[in-house]
Amino acid sequence: MSATIKDVAAKCGQPIYLVGRVLEDYRAVDEDTRKAILASALELGYPLEGSTKQYHTHNLGVLFVDESYSGITHPFFASMLNAFKAEAESRGYDITFINHGMSDQSTTFLDHCRFRNVDGVCLACVDFYSQEVKDLLDSEIPCVTVDHPTDRHPCILSDNNDGVKQLVDFALENGHERIAFISGQRNSEVTETRIRQFHDTMKARGLTVPEGYFMEARYGDADAVRECVNKVLDLPERPTCILLPDDSTYFAAQEVIREHELRIPADISVAGYDGIGLTQSLRPQLTTIRQDSEAMGREAAIRLIERLEHPDTASMDHVTIPVKLIHGGTVGWCNNW
Repeated sequence: MSATIKDVAAKCGQPIYLVGRVLEDYRAVDEDTRKAILASALELGYPLEGSTKQYHTHNLGVLFVDESYSGITHPFFASMLNAFKAEAESRGYDITFINHGMSDQSTTFLDHCRFRNVDGVCLACVDFYSQEVKDLLDSEIPCVTVDHPTDRHPCILSDNNDGVKQLVDFALENGHERIAFISGQRNSEVTETRIRQFHDTMKARGLTVPEGYFMEARYGDADAVRECVNKVLDLPERPTCILLPDDSTYFAAQEVIREHELRIPADISVAGYDGIGLTQSLRPQLTTIRQDSEAMGREAAIRLIERLEHPDTASMDHVTIPVKLIHGGTVGWCNNW
């Protein structure tokens, strides 16, 4: 087995990212340091000639467009991106966020990627149906997507089918048949998958979804979810259980439920999605689906770097990360009130 960049870094006592730059013939490195790194590489038998392409920069782009404006503090994506960053840095890569923040506001995501000369891009929390994102995915730049499968790139998927099925089944097991579902925005396969699974699971149990029980909001949008919860609670026959698009909007839903003088879960049950730490510290603890955000971020970095370093043999298969139902205490037994 040939030596790796990590082996060379350990041998010469230099950071992995710096070793990677020297081995990629990046010139802006102190000459003594360069010589020490190359000497260690030769001693370990690292394949210096023809092992890598000269245009590699060891810089990975991250395309993250958070329409709820919580930025990278978004509890789910912050964890995922941190894991992506840690894995990438351990393999000698730097991270650049791709955006429209350049002086030319007409600059596209693809333009920005080319301007920054990134080796590859991880796309997460974006409108995958926008032409601008499609242009990037159709370009020459290697990509990995999160929660949105494509034909040309590997994708890291959370098991959304199983997650929604577990939530609906749990509500049904607790006697709930009037279940309302509030989805996130319909600009990615993750949302469409969750919507389909909700309707399929209800149908498989011989249950119909009454008019007004399915509504579209936005992930992380407290105002949109507040409006949806108000509407379902004002229905002539209100639901006994509400499934929210994510955990972070639970606080808005909780506020509306209290305004209607209802108690959770004594009068109405509520469940979220994501399993973020904040809602798990509440009492009662929020019933939710915990997504393994760290595993998703780590796997995204691994798959993207494999494409860059081993383009002829890297797997293009999608990776599905399991989810876990957290029972919590916000889904109670339904007395058919």
